[in-house]
Amino acid sequence: MIDLTTQYEQFGISKEVYSFGENILSSLKERFRQIDETAEYNQLKVIRAMQECRVSEACLLGTTGYGYSDVGRDTLEQVYASLFHTEDALVRPQITCGTHALALALMSNLRPGDELMSPVGKPYDTLEEVIGIRPSKGSLAEYGITYGQVDLLPDGGFDYDGIRAALNDRTRLVTIQRSKGYQTRPTLSVERIGELIHFIKGIKPDVICMVDNCYGEFVETIEPTDVGADMAVGSLIKNPGGGLAPIGGYIAGKKECVENAAYRLTSPGLGKEVGASLGVLSSFYEGLFLAPTVTANALKGAIFAANIYEKIGFSVFPDGAQDRHDIIQAVTFGSPDGVIAFCQGIQAAASVDSFVTPQPWDMPGYDSQVIMAAGAFVSGSSIELSADGPIKPPYAVYFQGGLTFPHAKLGILKTLQNLMDKGIVTADFHRAK
Repeated sequence: MIDLTTQYEQFGISKEVYSFGENILSSLKERFRQIDETAEYNQLKVIRAMQECRVSEACLLGTTGYGYSDVGRDTLEQVYASLFHTEDALVRPQITCGTHALALALMSNLRPGDELMSPVGKPYDTLEEVIGIRPSKGSLAEYGITYGQVDLLPDGGFDYDGIRAALNDRTRLVTIQRSKGYQTRPTLSVERIGELIHFIKGIKPDVICMVDNCYGEFVETIEPTDVGADMAVGSLIKNPGGGLAPIGGYIAGKKECVENAAYRLTSPGLGKEVGASLGVLSSFYEGLFLAPTVTANALKGAIFAANIYEKIGFSVFPDGAQDRHDIIQAVTFGSPDGVIAFCQGIQAAASVDSFVTPQPWDMPGYDSQVIMAAGAFVSGSSIELSADGPIKPPYAVYFQGGLTFPHAKLGILKTLQNLMDKGIVTADFHRAK
């Protein structure tokens, strides 16, 4: 039998921390088997979509300049439409990040005088400036688009009475954030999203329902567009890029919604006809091919982290036994020191920039200092091993990613070792008082 303890000791992880982790892992075998089963289902789904859309070697080559007749780009968008069971899709390297993809979907499908409504509470921090909750140049508010919000109930349920009252003649688009963002509320399952959409459409059938699908792709066997969403929007440097996509985002949905986004991305009169793929198509295709198993590895890492920190006595969300609907794991430390120590442990486990010590800073788009740990092959890729958190109460860290489970495991053990070295966790694996 291979002795792994000496390998971990080279990373500064004690035998006690390693053994503690192994005991946790021994209880997760059945859970991991179920994750692998979902990954297998989704892997076959991706392969089938690629075959049905006749992906060929020519699709991997790409174009420059205007990008007219880019067969690889157009075929990839057909693959996404097939996977999401939608009429159309926009998948482009010109979409710079998840926030950009969401802003694009919103700005292209809303007009002055319309109202945007969120029935699931506050959106992710970076969308606050897009919407105009926090004033910013070019926000929806500057174009006369108003915003309404209905918070979730204390138990995480939908406030159906509040939603019914908030919907009005001006409500044009409803945005539903699947993941928790920098909150400790439940991530929404696809089934729950479907129930919410059914309720909203029952009141206002013509409203556009958009789902922020970031961190959720391939976690389940279905996607929000399978349960009535008019658009699903996400980033390629999260789940669907499989760790290989160097940039990009997607919008999959109804043809009119996608066309509106394409005209906003490029120009009226041009739409999807232009947009060179610039040599990235091979990584887009291969990343999508790997995405189901990469997502499974990230899920295993999140569950491992939840069970580790729950055992020690920290509040974790979701807890170690709950079903998963995204790859994010929240751990609440109650103080900045815990958030910082955790992120520094993740950074120390990285393959890239492991020697860097992350510190909180005034990051654009956020209303407080944020610390981010991401020693990644693709800058900012949160399907790779990463962690971040705002330096504000309740002082929670948000862990995600791991292209392989061994890397996720190393990262989690390194965080635990770092917390012990700093006296935040005791030698008998309890939260220090």
